[in-house]
Amino acid sequence: MARPMGSVRLKKANPCTLALGAILCIFIFVFLVSPSGSKSPSRPTTRTAQHHLSPPTLPYRKANSKSGDHTGPPPVTRYNLNHVTVSSKPIENREHILILTPMARFYQEYWDNLLKLSYPHDLITLGFILPKTKEGNAATAALQQQIEKTQKRGQDSKRFKSIIILRQDFDPALASQDEAERHKMSNQKARRAVMAKARNSLLFTTLGPATSWVLWLDSDVVESPPSLIQDLAKHDKAVIVANCFQRFYNKDTKKMDERAYDYNSWQDSDIATNMAATMGADDILLEGYAEMATFRTLMAHMSTEGGDKDLSIPLDGVGGTALLVKADVHRDGAMFPPFAFYHLIETEGFAKMAKRLGWQPYGLPNYKVYHYNE
Repeated sequence: MARPMGSVRLKKANPCTLALGAILCIFIFVFLVSPSGSKSPSRPTTRTAQHHLSPPTLPYRKANSKSGDHTGPPPVTRYNLNHVTVSSKPIENREHILILTPMARFYQEYWDNLLKLSYPHDLITLGFILPKTKEGNAATAALQQQIEKTQKRGQDSKRFKSIIILRQDFDPALASQDEAERHKMSNQKARRAVMAKARNSLLFTTLGPATSWVLWLDSDVVESPPSLIQDLAKHDKAVIVANCFQRFYNKDTKKMDERAYDYNSWQDSDIATNMAATMGADDILLEGYAEMATFRTLMAHMSTEGGDKDLSIPLDGVGGTALLVKADVHRDGAMFPPFAFYHLIETEGFAKMAKRLGWQPYGLPNYKVYHYNE
């Protein structure tokens, strides 16, 4: 019998195909109606720090309290300081240097000298602390401009490993940073106590487990040798300081001359010891003032023209204009007392503290750096 025109004959479906289709429909239905998980997938642990106390090598993702995230215990990080060498050959041993500078004013010559340092810059970390004053704000702006120029647009060989800038959270002792005002005897205890606090804040914030040496370099040291770090480190002393002078125009000779500037590096005297014995607990001895003649042997007056630059002498007090310290000395607890410590304060108090911890300070009478002349 013939089929009517336009009619279609359906092919009987395969039972296996019907079964697979039914299973697929059930899977889609379950997927659509089932609730989503309450916890969103977290980032891989290798890309985020696991705790807010983790070392700052990875970004930390703050826990979401609404989603039920909870911060785990802080990780245990081990640093083997026995692997940190401190030697007379710091370049050969790839030793990390931390250069620390309390800064109230910015001097371009100081920054230029940093750039000229022949020590590998990828082993140098710079640390600065500045007051929150009008002058401090201006110095911070000038410093940041030079950092931007060096770190982002400068040559690779000139870029430093890292740079840290801190602002003081305490008021300066003096409103003016003029040289005459800074060196008044009546201002010394308050001024140097604030300086000690600034040094300690900077030190405790920046000293890391990989640091071998700490170079304290004042911001108004405007002339220093490019090999400053190697020259000081080669003596392998726990604490060693250069002799700070100042260049000036001598009106008598009608030519440029130089004079001693830093009187804080000295060898003690019996007279000074006896003076201290009669002082009150909070009184301090000061050097370089006629009103307080201590008759100490000053390293500033031990320099000889054409003398041996490698000559080193033991000291009882040190200045901080160009002071190289083994990091272990600071790790042992030697800091800059902002109080009367055996009638000494700041860098001189640091020298006393280092000696009592078993670290003998030394100085180089004929190795000079030069301070800005106002």
